[in-house]
Amino acid sequence: MARKHVVTTINGDECDFLCESDETLLSVIRNQLRLTGTKEGCSTGDCGACSVMLDGRLVCSCLTLAVEAEGKVIDTIEGMSEDGNLHILQRKFIEHAALQCGICTPGFLIAAKALLERNPNPTETEVRYWLAGNLCRCTGYHKIVEAVMDAATEMRG
Repeated sequence: MARKHVVTTINGDECDFLCESDETLLSVIRNQLRLTGTKEGCSTGDCGACSVMLDGRLVCSCLTLAVEAEGKVIDTIEGMSEDGNLHILQRKFIEHAALQCGICTPGFLIAAKALLERNPNPTETEVRYWLAGNLCRCTGYHKIVEAVMDAATEMRG
């Protein structure tokens, strides 16, 4: 099988890599690019731990082929903080103790950021609905929802 050359932008930086035509974006992100914040949970698109933004769309990187990233913009958890400062969502997850083992946290954060970029004033029901594709085995979802709601309030000023 011939390897494919892919040119993309990841977290604001132009990037290129070689991949097999059947290799997942998750595999390339973690194993080639060493961006290990994006987690592998289920490998079936059911848990959301591998969530990334691909051209502004929330996707499961375990179900996305790496070749699909050609010419596109990818945002991972590593790009969420700026200049060493945590994103407000990251701070609120810490303040609300909305994380434990950390496997699901990057996916929740990426999904929550996507929500707040589209809807800066979500209801609790909307937050719960938007995050329904992310599973956590350690915490109750209540603290996660509280953290997102608090971040939304602070982001609106």
